[in-house]
Amino acid sequence: MVIREDLITKVKQIFGLNTYEAKVWLALLAKGVATAGEISDLAEVPRSRTYDVLESLEKKGFVIAKLGKPIKYIAVPPKDILARLRKKYEEEMKYKLKLLEDLKQSEIIQELETIHQSGVKILDITEKSGAIRGRHNIYGHLETMFKGAEEDIYIMTTDTAFIRKIDTFKNLFLELKDRGVKIKVITPINEANARYVRDMLEVAEIYDAGDLRGRVIIVDKEEVMLMLFDDKEVHATNDIAIWVYAPFVARAIASLIDKVIPQLKPAKEKLEELGL
Repeated sequence: MVIREDLITKVKQIFGLNTYEAKVWLALLAKGVATAGEISDLAEVPRSRTYDVLESLEKKGFVIAKLGKPIKYIAVPPKDILARLRKKYEEEMKYKLKLLEDLKQSEIIQELETIHQSGVKILDITEKSGAIRGRHNIYGHLETMFKGAEEDIYIMTTDTAFIRKIDTFKNLFLELKDRGVKIKVITPINEANARYVRDMLEVAEIYDAGDLRGRVIIVDKEEVMLMLFDDKEVHATNDIAIWVYAPFVARAIASLIDKVIPQLKPAKEKLEELGL
């Protein structure tokens, strides 16, 4: 039996199996019921390894050993595996979230915060900068920036990145509005993100970007986050942002944005123009 390499790779990635485990499970799915020897031949896995692999898959819940001799194995259907994995991951996530909640008030976190604050006090302003790789990490740092905002936030972003930001930070933006933080957003407005724009009309000043393109965030005219790539042209894991605490630069960019805004169409006007 020839098992496609691309299918093996996908099964490994989705279900967290190694190569031999993926081959054996796929072979057993195709066969239905088989002995270890038959599986070894079908999966092209050395017989000396097949028993270990089957035992591993049995423990993980991917195969069932039938009673009787010779021992035969049955593959657990993919839908059942998905249901079990979902339950397992949900339980693991609940456990880990509880650990994190408990850690918030722990002595170790308080001690680490004290150490960090003492380090921040002696940190030179020129050292508050860095490159952040990966969209997950970038958004994690953006959340920290947004939570610390006291006066205003400027966001220039792409249409797709605007959707991601609303999905990720909508509740935080609502809290910021209640705290009196002014949020100004420049983004291309189109059918794809129109619903998200409407949802934010009462929270932020939103303007259609027109021909402007860029990804930059400014908080309190002090911190700047500058994304280096168009998010449509780079994988999320390879996205890179430059973060700097530089009030002079932040004020300069914010001033330029304020000068450009009167030339842009307000979101409500743009939505009416598009019939959205």
